[in-house]
Amino acid sequence: MEIILKEDVVNVGYKDDIVNVKSGYGRNFLIPQGKAVIASESAKKVLAENRKQRAHKLAKIKQDAVDLATKIEGITLTIGAKTSSTGTIFGSVTNIQIAEELTKKGFEIDRKTIVIKDPVKETGNYNAVVRLHKEVSVVIPFEVISEN
Repeated sequence: MEIILKEDVVNVGYKDDIVNVKSGYGRNFLIPQGKAVIASESAKKVLAENRKQRAHKLAKIKQDAVDLATKIEGITLTIGAKTSSTGTIFGSVTNIQIAEELTKKGFEIDRKTIVIKDPVKETGNYNAVVRLHKEVSVVIPFEVISEN
């Protein structure tokens, strides 16, 4: 099923992309949630016109993302977590804690744009990826330490 995305959807595509998804996913989730529309000929023409009108705005948005990426690049985060005597964390460190630490440093980053590949269950050094734009992402190193 061919659809046009109205907003960014993780692991599917970005806003205004025309993508193919399974029909059940499109009809039962994306379209009722308002995240996509069916890619008919008229919808594709409207999309092309909107892209033309938004071209300069998108360039500014991308430049803002690049500027933010250069500011964030040098940051290293330290996250405290309650641990056992062996260094195993009770629970895990998620993108929510990383977003909170970035907020403390003065960067308002949506937690949904932060991706941690593997679950963080022990103290140590890890990396998180912040996707600021579909073409701009930053790797943020962070260290998990024991609060005990």
